[in-house]
Amino acid sequence: MRLDVITIFPDYFAPLQLSLIGKAITDGLLDVRVRDLRDWTHDRHRTVDDTPYGGGAGMVMKPEPWGEALDELLASYRASATDADPEAGPASRPILIVPSPAGHLFNQPMAAEFATAQTLAFACGRYEGIDRRVVDWASGPFDVREVSLGDYVLNGGEVAALAMIEAIVRLIPGVIGNPESLVEESHSVASQGLLEYPVYTKPAVWRGLQVPEVLLSGHHGRVEQWRRERSKMMTADRRPDLL
Repeated sequence: MRLDVITIFPDYFAPLQLSLIGKAITDGLLDVRVRDLRDWTHDRHRTVDDTPYGGGAGMVMKPEPWGEALDELLASYRASATDADPEAGPASRPILIVPSPAGHLFNQPMAAEFATAQTLAFACGRYEGIDRRVVDWASGPFDVREVSLGDYVLNGGEVAALAMIEAIVRLIPGVIGNPESLVEESHSVASQGLLEYPVYTKPAVWRGLQVPEVLLSGHHGRVEQWRRERSKMMTADRRPDLL
Protein backbone atom coordinates (compact mmCIF):
# COMPACT_ATOMS: atom_id res chain seq x y z
CA MET A 1 0.00 0.00 0.00
CA ARG A 2 1.09 3.54 -0.76
CA LEU A 3 0.07 5.96 1.99
CA ASP A 4 0.30 9.74 1.48
CA VAL A 5 -0.17 12.35 4.20
CA ILE A 6 -0.42 16.10 3.68
CA THR A 7 -0.02 18.17 6.85
CA ILE A 8 1.59 21.33 8.19
CA PHE A 9 3.26 19.20 10.90
CA PRO A 10 5.16 16.36 9.17
CA ASP A 11 7.04 15.48 12.37
CA TYR A 12 3.77 14.24 13.86
CA PHE A 13 4.18 11.14 11.72
CA ALA A 14 7.67 10.13 12.85
CA PRO A 15 6.17 7.33 15.05
CA LEU A 16 5.14 5.51 11.87
CA GLN A 17 8.77 4.42 11.64
CA LEU A 18 8.41 2.45 14.89
CA SER A 19 7.11 -1.00 15.81
CA LEU A 20 5.09 -3.10 13.36
CA ILE A 21 4.31 -0.24 10.99
CA GLY A 22 7.99 0.65 10.80
CA LYS A 23 8.77 -2.99 10.04
CA ALA A 24 6.08 -3.02 7.34
CA ILE A 25 7.80 -0.02 5.74
CA THR A 26 11.19 -1.76 5.93
CA ASP A 27 9.72 -4.96 4.48
CA GLY A 28 8.19 -3.10 1.55
CA LEU A 29 4.56 -3.73 2.54
CA LEU A 30 3.95 -0.02 3.07
CA ASP A 31 5.20 3.08 1.26
CA VAL A 32 4.64 6.16 3.45
CA ARG A 33 5.06 9.66 1.98
CA VAL A 34 4.50 12.63 4.30
CA ARG A 35 4.46 16.11 2.74
CA ASP A 36 4.33 19.59 4.23
CA LEU A 37 1.38 21.61 2.91
CA ARG A 38 3.55 24.73 3.11
CA ASP A 39 5.59 23.36 0.18
CA TRP A 40 2.71 24.56 -2.01
CA THR A 41 2.67 28.15 -0.73
CA HIS A 42 4.24 31.05 -2.63
CA ASP A 43 4.64 33.91 -0.14
CA ARG A 44 7.55 34.48 2.19
CA HIS A 45 5.43 33.68 5.25
CA ARG A 46 4.31 30.34 3.74
CA THR A 47 0.71 31.19 4.64
CA VAL A 48 -1.85 28.39 4.73
CA ASP A 49 -4.76 30.10 6.52
CA ASP A 50 -6.96 33.20 6.41
CA THR A 51 -9.99 34.69 8.16
CA PRO A 52 -13.40 33.09 7.54
CA TYR A 53 -16.03 34.64 5.28
CA GLY A 54 -19.08 35.56 7.34
CA GLY A 55 -16.98 36.32 10.40
CA GLY A 56 -16.41 34.21 13.47
CA ALA A 57 -13.53 33.00 15.58
CA GLY A 58 -10.48 31.18 14.28
CA MET A 59 -8.87 30.78 10.88
CA VAL A 60 -9.66 28.62 7.85
CA MET A 61 -7.13 26.75 5.71
CA LYS A 62 -6.79 28.39 2.28
CA PRO A 63 -7.86 26.44 -0.81
CA GLU A 64 -4.89 27.35 -3.04
CA PRO A 65 -2.17 25.28 -1.29
CA TRP A 66 -4.53 22.35 -0.92
CA GLY A 67 -5.53 22.51 -4.56
CA GLU A 68 -1.91 22.44 -5.74
CA ALA A 69 -1.00 19.67 -3.29
CA LEU A 70 -3.88 17.47 -4.44
CA ASP A 71 -3.15 18.21 -8.11
CA GLU A 72 0.40 16.96 -7.61
CA LEU A 73 -0.76 13.94 -5.64
CA LEU A 74 -3.25 13.00 -8.34
CA ALA A 75 -0.61 13.36 -11.06
CA SER A 76 1.73 11.13 -9.06
CA TYR A 77 -0.94 8.43 -8.75
CA ARG A 78 -1.65 8.55 -12.47
CA ALA A 79 2.05 8.37 -13.33
CA SER A 80 2.54 5.37 -11.03
CA ALA A 81 -0.45 3.58 -12.57
CA THR A 82 0.87 4.20 -16.08
CA ASP A 83 4.36 2.97 -15.15
CA ALA A 84 2.88 -0.20 -13.66
CA ASP A 85 0.72 -0.97 -16.71
CA PRO A 86 0.96 1.37 -19.75
CA GLU A 87 -2.02 -0.30 -21.42
CA ALA A 88 -4.34 -0.23 -18.42
CA GLY A 89 -7.60 1.69 -18.60
CA PRO A 90 -8.60 4.51 -16.25
CA ALA A 91 -7.89 3.63 -12.63
CA SER A 92 -10.54 3.86 -9.92
CA ARG A 93 -10.59 7.09 -7.93
CA PRO A 94 -7.98 7.10 -5.15
CA ILE A 95 -9.34 7.37 -1.61
CA LEU A 96 -8.74 10.70 0.15
CA ILE A 97 -9.49 10.62 3.89
CA VAL A 98 -10.22 13.97 5.53
CA PRO A 99 -10.26 13.64 9.35
CA SER A 100 -13.09 15.79 10.68
CA PRO A 101 -15.30 15.86 13.79
CA ALA A 102 -18.19 16.33 11.33
CA GLY A 103 -17.33 13.14 9.42
CA HIS A 104 -18.66 9.59 9.45
CA LEU A 105 -17.63 7.64 12.55
CA PHE A 106 -14.52 5.51 11.99
CA ASN A 107 -14.95 1.84 12.87
CA GLN A 108 -13.42 -1.58 12.29
CA PRO A 109 -15.35 -2.40 9.09
CA MET A 110 -14.16 0.92 7.65
CA ALA A 111 -10.58 0.07 8.62
CA ALA A 112 -10.94 -3.32 6.91
CA GLU A 113 -12.26 -1.65 3.75
CA PHE A 114 -9.40 0.85 3.62
CA ALA A 115 -6.84 -1.92 4.23
CA THR A 116 -7.67 -3.38 0.80
CA ALA A 117 -6.84 -0.15 -1.07
CA GLN A 118 -3.69 0.20 -3.16
CA THR A 119 -3.36 3.87 -2.19
CA LEU A 120 -4.68 6.00 0.67
CA ALA A 121 -4.20 9.71 1.21
CA PHE A 122 -4.88 11.78 4.33
CA ALA A 123 -5.56 15.53 4.23
CA CYS A 124 -4.94 16.80 7.76
CA GLY A 125 -6.73 20.05 8.48
CA ARG A 126 -6.01 22.57 11.24
CA TYR A 127 -7.61 25.65 12.77
CA GLU A 128 -11.36 25.75 11.93
CA GLY A 129 -10.83 23.31 9.08
CA ILE A 130 -10.17 23.33 5.33
CA ASP A 131 -12.10 25.64 2.97
CA ARG A 132 -15.14 23.56 1.99
CA ARG A 133 -14.51 24.10 -1.70
CA VAL A 134 -11.41 21.90 -1.47
CA VAL A 135 -13.48 18.90 -0.38
CA ASP A 136 -16.19 19.68 -2.94
CA TRP A 137 -13.65 19.91 -5.77
CA ALA A 138 -11.67 16.84 -4.62
CA SER A 139 -14.85 14.74 -4.66
CA GLY A 140 -14.51 14.62 -8.44
CA PRO A 141 -11.08 13.03 -8.97
CA PHE A 142 -10.89 11.44 -5.50
CA ASP A 143 -13.15 9.16 -3.49
CA VAL A 144 -13.34 11.58 -0.55
CA ARG A 145 -14.17 10.19 2.89
CA GLU A 146 -14.69 12.64 5.75
CA VAL A 147 -14.08 10.55 8.86
CA SER A 148 -14.32 11.22 12.59
CA LEU A 149 -12.60 9.32 15.41
CA GLY A 150 -15.42 10.10 17.82
CA ASP A 151 -17.65 12.71 19.35
CA TYR A 152 -14.92 15.08 20.43
CA VAL A 153 -12.67 17.70 18.83
CA LEU A 154 -8.90 17.61 18.37
CA ASN A 155 -6.58 20.47 17.44
CA GLY A 156 -6.01 19.01 13.98
CA GLY A 157 -6.27 15.94 11.81
CA GLU A 158 -2.82 14.52 12.57
CA VAL A 159 -3.66 12.55 15.72
CA ALA A 160 -6.81 11.15 14.12
CA ALA A 161 -4.86 10.19 10.99
CA LEU A 162 -2.23 8.38 13.06
CA ALA A 163 -4.90 6.36 14.88
CA MET A 164 -6.66 5.47 11.64
CA ILE A 165 -3.41 4.56 9.91
CA GLU A 166 -2.49 2.11 12.67
CA ALA A 167 -5.97 0.55 12.66
CA ILE A 168 -5.82 0.17 8.87
CA VAL A 169 -2.23 -0.94 8.35
CA ARG A 170 -2.34 -3.71 10.97
CA LEU A 171 -5.03 -5.38 8.83
CA ILE A 172 -2.80 -5.56 5.74
CA PRO A 173 -1.70 -9.19 5.24
CA GLY A 174 1.85 -9.70 6.51
CA VAL A 175 1.94 -6.75 8.92
CA ILE A 176 0.83 -8.73 12.00
CA GLY A 177 3.07 -11.76 12.52
CA ASN A 178 0.27 -14.10 13.61
CA PRO A 179 -2.92 -13.28 11.66
CA GLU A 180 -4.93 -15.38 14.14
CA SER A 181 -4.48 -12.56 16.66
CA LEU A 182 -6.83 -10.45 14.51
CA VAL A 183 -9.63 -13.01 14.55
CA GLU A 184 -11.08 -12.75 18.06
CA GLU A 185 -10.23 -9.18 19.01
CA SER A 186 -12.80 -6.51 19.80
CA HIS A 187 -15.08 -5.49 16.90
CA SER A 188 -13.82 -8.26 14.60
CA VAL A 189 -16.13 -10.22 12.30
CA ALA A 190 -15.38 -13.46 14.16
CA SER A 191 -16.38 -11.87 17.48
CA GLN A 192 -19.64 -10.69 15.88
CA GLY A 193 -18.82 -7.14 16.93
CA LEU A 194 -18.48 -7.95 20.63
CA LEU A 195 -15.73 -6.61 22.87
CA GLU A 196 -12.81 -8.94 23.45
CA TYR A 197 -12.81 -11.17 26.54
CA PRO A 198 -10.30 -10.59 29.42
CA VAL A 199 -6.85 -12.11 28.94
CA TYR A 200 -4.34 -13.48 31.48
CA THR A 201 -0.79 -14.81 31.55
CA LYS A 202 1.66 -16.28 34.11
CA PRO A 203 1.83 -16.39 37.10
CA ALA A 204 -1.44 -18.14 37.93
CA VAL A 205 -1.71 -16.11 41.17
CA TRP A 206 -0.57 -12.49 41.41
CA ARG A 207 -1.06 -10.31 44.52
CA GLY A 208 -3.77 -12.64 45.71
CA LEU A 209 -5.67 -12.54 42.41
CA GLN A 210 -6.05 -15.87 40.62
CA VAL A 211 -6.49 -16.62 36.94
CA PRO A 212 -10.01 -18.04 36.35
CA GLU A 213 -9.85 -21.81 36.89
CA VAL A 214 -11.47 -22.63 33.57
CA LEU A 215 -8.47 -21.13 31.73
CA LEU A 216 -6.17 -23.57 33.54
CA SER A 217 -8.37 -26.60 32.81
CA GLY A 218 -7.10 -27.38 29.32
CA HIS A 219 -10.72 -27.96 28.23
CA HIS A 220 -10.96 -26.00 24.99
CA GLY A 221 -14.75 -26.18 24.77
CA ARG A 222 -15.20 -24.75 28.27
CA VAL A 223 -12.57 -22.08 27.62
CA GLU A 224 -14.31 -20.98 24.43
CA GLN A 225 -17.68 -20.86 26.19
CA TRP A 226 -16.23 -18.84 29.09
CA ARG A 227 -14.64 -16.35 26.70
CA ARG A 228 -17.86 -15.97 24.75
CA GLU A 229 -19.85 -15.34 27.93
CA ARG A 230 -17.35 -12.77 29.19
CA SER A 231 -17.40 -10.97 25.82
CA LYS A 232 -21.18 -10.69 26.00
CA MET A 233 -21.08 -9.48 29.61
CA MET A 234 -18.43 -6.84 28.92
CA THR A 235 -20.23 -5.62 25.82
CA ALA A 236 -23.56 -5.37 27.65
CA ASP A 237 -21.89 -3.40 30.45
CA ARG A 238 -19.63 -1.09 28.43
CA ARG A 239 -21.08 -0.90 24.91
CA PRO A 240 -24.74 -2.01 24.93
CA ASP A 241 -25.16 -0.18 21.62
CA LEU A 242 -23.18 -3.00 19.97
CA LEU A 243 -25.69 -5.68 20.95
